[in-house]
Parts: sequence; structure tokens; C-alpha cells
Amino acid sequence: MAMCERTCIHQDVVEAVRERMPPDARLDDVAELFKVFGDTTRIKIVSALFESEMCVCDIACLLQMSQSAISHQLRVLKQAGLVKYVRQGKTVYYSLNDDHIKRIFDQGYSHVTEE
Repeated sequence: MAMCERTCIHQDVVEAVRERMPPDARLDDVAELFKVFGDTTRIKIVSALFESEMCVCDIACLLQMSQSAISHQLRVLKQAGLVKYVRQGKTVYYSLNDDHIKRIFDQGYSHVTEE
């Protein structure tokens, strides 16, 4: 990594950037969002929910995991505001909360598949 050969602070640049940066609390929220996306199982669940609303049993079957493991990950996704659910009788169906999630995923996917 390249480093400056001498210390010289460009105060005008520092101040201009400081004024335009979001508040620390918002940046913390963004970091937390990316932590949620930082788990392969959760990414697989999000990817599946792009295609269809699904219940825990269906997701568990698709990903070949236990229902309790899927429920745990869905709880994390729900707490982060990424998924929502509706209850129909005894079955709970999960879906993505809004289009932002797909755009975030698509941008990440596009980035890692660039050549």
C-alpha cells in the first residue's frame, strides 16, 4: 500500500469531505446492514425470495437445512427489515420487504461477476 512520504494535511479537502459525510449513526446502520448480507445462508434465502414468497419448510428443503436453522436466519433478516411475513392459517410465508434489497444484491452480484 502506498503511503505519503511526508505528513501534509490538506485541511480544505478534509473539511469539505467531513461536511458531506453522513452522520456516524447512519454509517453504523449501513455497516449493520452489510453484516446481515455477510452470511452465505442469508444471501441464499434472499436469493430464493427474489423468485417467490416461501414458507420455512420450503426454504429448508431448497437449501437442505433444518427448519430451525432457517427460522434463525429469517429472524435476523426480519430484524434487519429485509424480509416480511404473512400468516395464512398455520403457515407463515416470507417475502422480501422492498425493492431496495434486490438492488443491493444485484449490485453486489454484478460486482463479483465482472471480468
